[in-house]
Amino acid sequence: MTGTLKRVALVSMHTSPAALAGSGDAGGMNVSLLATATQLAVRGVEVDLITRATGDAAVTQLADGVCLHELPAGARGVIPKERLGEVADEFGEAVAQLTGRQEARYDLIHAHYWLSGLATLPVALELGLPFVQSFHTLAAMKNAALAPGQEPEPERRLRTEMYLANQASAVVAGSSAEVSSLIDEVRAPADRVWVIPPGVDIDLFTPTRADAADSRVRGELGIAPERPIIAIVGRVQPLKDQELAIRVLAELHARSGSAPVLVVAGEATPGQDGYASLLRAVAAELGVLAEVRFAGALSRERLADLLAIAAVTLVPSYSETFGLVALESAASGTPVIAFRGGGLVESVSTGVSGLLIDSRDPLAWAQATVSLLDDGAELERLSRCSRHYAEGFTWAATATALIGVYASLC
Repeated sequence: MTGTLKRVALVSMHTSPAALAGSGDAGGMNVSLLATATQLAVRGVEVDLITRATGDAAVTQLADGVCLHELPAGARGVIPKERLGEVADEFGEAVAQLTGRQEARYDLIHAHYWLSGLATLPVALELGLPFVQSFHTLAAMKNAALAPGQEPEPERRLRTEMYLANQASAVVAGSSAEVSSLIDEVRAPADRVWVIPPGVDIDLFTPTRADAADSRVRGELGIAPERPIIAIVGRVQPLKDQELAIRVLAELHARSGSAPVLVVAGEATPGQDGYASLLRAVAAELGVLAEVRFAGALSRERLADLLAIAAVTLVPSYSETFGLVALESAASGTPVIAFRGGGLVESVSTGVSGLLIDSRDPLAWAQATVSLLDDGAELERLSRCSRHYAEGFTWAATATALIGVYASLC
């Protein structure tokens, strides 16, 4: 099936694919990389996942055919993401040394995020290897939908993404929204852009977890059995707008005697501790701090438990290239209420897996939430339809499509 395609390097310089999603700089990209690598290996393509070491350099076998290489670059320890560009050349040299070894020859290099491309495009050019770029987030998309007070992405990133998009053998996007930005704003050649949406682990994220998980999760979080749970999942940062979710909760409590509990799953992104403190202050000011549970970053299994028992999941992000959490919630049988923007219009099928809201007014979000919580029949219908919708996105399909791109270049 894979022909001469034997081995590929998937590069994620700024965050390890093995890192816990929702912690540090780890998010949907980490989940996507690990799941895709595993499915590529199942289909006969060996994968080396390459990242910058924050401790000792190490090589770890993550699964059959999937190996994680942590390579040294710059000072030992965590380097703030905004300074990682300073060690891109050193990291690229380490990748070149790895690639030059007889046992680690690759058919191509696939860079994930702009920093990885900055480091490894020169390696691919030097070695004559096809170079594939996935951005996961684009500066142009983020700058077009900034949260209040959020600093725009720097000019260096904008220019680097434009250069990478024009130099890459192929650019893989996760949604049609990303493709539009790539072509219209980043000026990527249209004939080199491929749309391959992420998948979801439908065996892990499933409604069948709810019965076994409900009492345990509620006990851990101190939530009474009769209280509906609203979940918001992602790194705690203004872009994800957990503040809007708290204001929605306050509106619900103002209009209902049996208002739900909000569970915030995720840790503050490095440098965003002030925003995490702000969330608590806003919740206290609005009188709902006791109704919010800050659960921190959750393992994949614990997240699947939470989404299975939640009544609804809120995704109020200002910008999402796709919105993997929306898909994981749908697979869990939990409808999503999301902001209509970016890739969320593709990860959420309105009226099928949830609702899309055009406004950022907490009252509009509260009304949409109440419309589901107070209508058991509609909530049940959306729950069934959500699961069916998510089943159309699998990591197997993602990997198969990627193999098609890779094979066309090799």
